[in-house]
Amino acid sequence: MAGDSRLIRALIGEKIELPPATLEKYPDLAQATYRRGGLPVRIGGWALGTSTAEAITLWRTIFVAPRTPLTPALLLHELRHVHQFLQRRTFPFSYLWQSIRYGYSRNAYEEDARRYAASRLAELNADKEL
Repeated sequence: MAGDSRLIRALIGEKIELPPATLEKYPDLAQATYRRGGLPVRIGGWALGTSTAEAITLWRTIFVAPRTPLTPALLLHELRHVHQFLQRRTFPFSYLWQSIRYGYSRNAYEEDARRYAASRLAELNADKEL
């Protein structure tokens, strides 16, 4: 039985909860579920030429690599990918095509996710200054 649970964790990671302070600052992060580890971050890493990706999103689930800090910038970036999945049924194929055609960094979905995270972080900082 213990071997089964290790296999399941290796495949889909372990469910985690975000720190309450993070959810308080960014309540929209509650739109996703979070898992630590699992095969998705490994496959994402292999696609990037590394042993693991920091995080990867599949529909409403954000998989975070075991040693990756749960920073607002990363979580907001991945949340944008949740939105992209929900907005477009063909998102996984479009994302793959963008990555093949333009590379990971210049993929339009990655650029959009970086802008989204930066904008949300700037909003919070602007609110602090008021």
